Amino acid sequence: MDKIFFNQMRFYAYHGVYSEENRLGQRFMVDLELGLNLQPAAQADDLKKTVNYADVYNKVKQEVEETQVKLVETLAERIATCILAEDQIEEVRVRVTKPDPPIAGHYDAVGVEIVRRKS
Repeated sequence: MDKIFFNQMRFYAYHGVYSEENRLGQRFMVDLELGLNLQPAAQADDLKKTVNYADVYNKVKQEVEETQVKLVETLAERIATCILAEDQIEEVRVRVTKPDPPIAGHYDAVGVEIVRRKS
C-alpha cells in the first residue's frame, strides 16, 4: 500500500481533562499517514485520482480546533474517522502529541498513535 504523510501539523486547542487545559488551551501536533493506491493518480497525473492534501489538512484542523474533548485518544479517533471517510483511503495512522501537558517531570511530549482500516 502506498502512503501519503503529514508531519507535525501544529494547532492550538482546548482539549484536556483539567479545567485549566479547557480554559487556557495548549499546543497539539498531529501526524498522519494515509494508506491508499497512488498508482492511478501517478499514471494519470490527476489530482482527482488521489487525495487533496489541503482538504485533509482542513479536516484535521477542524477536528482539532473546532471540537473539545477530554482525551487525546478521543481526538485521534475522531480524526481517523473523518479521514477514512475519503473514498480512496484504506488505512490511516494518526499520532496526536501534546508537547506541554500538565504533568510534572522531564520529557519532550506525550501522545497517542492509532491505526484504523476500512472494514
